[in-house]
Amino acid sequence: MANLMPAVFVGHGNPMNALEHNRYTDAWSEFGASMPKPKAIVVISAHWYVNITAVTAMTMPRTIHDFYGFPQALFDVQYPAPGDPAIAERVVDVVQPTYMGLDEDSWGIDHGTWSVLVHMFPQADVPVLQVSINAELPFDYHFNLGAKLHALREEGVLIVASGNVVHNLRLIDWNSPGQGTDWAHRFDDDTRAIMTSDASQLGLVNDHADFRLAVPTPDHFLPLAYVAGLSAAANTPTRTVIDGYEMGSLSMTAYELPAA
Repeated sequence: MANLMPAVFVGHGNPMNALEHNRYTDAWSEFGASMPKPKAIVVISAHWYVNITAVTAMTMPRTIHDFYGFPQALFDVQYPAPGDPAIAERVVDVVQPTYMGLDEDSWGIDHGTWSVLVHMFPQADVPVLQVSINAELPFDYHFNLGAKLHALREEGVLIVASGNVVHNLRLIDWNSPGQGTDWAHRFDDDTRAIMTSDASQLGLVNDHADFRLAVPTPDHFLPLAYVAGLSAAANTPTRTVIDGYEMGSLSMTAYELPAA
């Protein structure tokens, strides 16, 4: 499978990472530079969390600035990558019989995607498609959908999942840059032990003592289920690309599912 592409889960954290250069963005840049140019990039972003399963199918997806209260420079960022309706149709094919709609005009490329891709692929010359996270369906649905996307890796498509293993905005401590609480460390460490050994067991963290603190809402955690499903489908564990914490209650851990 000479064409096999890796997959990655990225803890995207603060949208300002799009403009900054730090050890996280350096790791994302190095990851993008480490592989052959993908045929396309399919992204599962925490920020397209809706009540339907869909894939973007427009030729020129818009750059979405889905946040507020940040400097104008962040709103000025554009990521003009093309889409690819034919690959969108292929995504629909590989997940059958699971239903996936084709979104031709409503979404685009949100900040969970472009804040990472501006570092991974700064030329914006690879087609980008987003797959929505269906908010009405359970963990196992997302895990199994991720496993079905494995076929795309064999066709030269890079799968990127963008969220955060630990993401509790209500408990952010602005006076704790680069730091994580004890419970954030415990949850992140125990999740890492699963992802780097047997990702098929990721669902067990739903019973973790710190789950409700680390995952008060599922949107940022569920992208990891897609990479766990891909890992199980490939029978290959992931490896940690980078880890760390921000403001007490955010984990920046990133995982790679290698091509071989």
